[in-house]
Amino acid sequence: MNLIKIILIVLGTLSLCVGIIGIIVPGLPTTPFILLTAGLFIRSSDRLYHKLVSNTFIGFYVREFRKNKGMTKKAKRSAIGIMWVMIAISCVFLIETFTVRLIVLIIGAIGTFVMGYIIPTIIIQNQGKQ
Repeated sequence: MNLIKIILIVLGTLSLCVGIIGIIVPGLPTTPFILLTAGLFIRSSDRLYHKLVSNTFIGFYVREFRKNKGMTKKAKRSAIGIMWVMIAISCVFLIETFTVRLIVLIIGAIGTFVMGYIIPTIIIQNQGKQ
């Protein structure tokens, strides 16, 4: 295994850890980190990529993204809105340290940027209407 693949696997694993933490920690985005993990694993390890995609809990994120080739505006607005509500609740009621609040706000801003500008926006045509 070459050095580039090892680096991609390590970065993918770190991204996966942050994504999993995002499931538990309010305000930390999950989807962008899981999609980043998939991108890093697909370039470095077929075995890890297939384990990720077939995972019961987080494989859904990758499968849906691959199926639709992006997210709808409504899904993006909903994800970003929920994320910022949870960030606000966390920063106001749960986090006492200014530094930790700042970190959560910065990660939320990064998540918003990724959802808004990096993840493609798709338009799903209504199948029943002409």
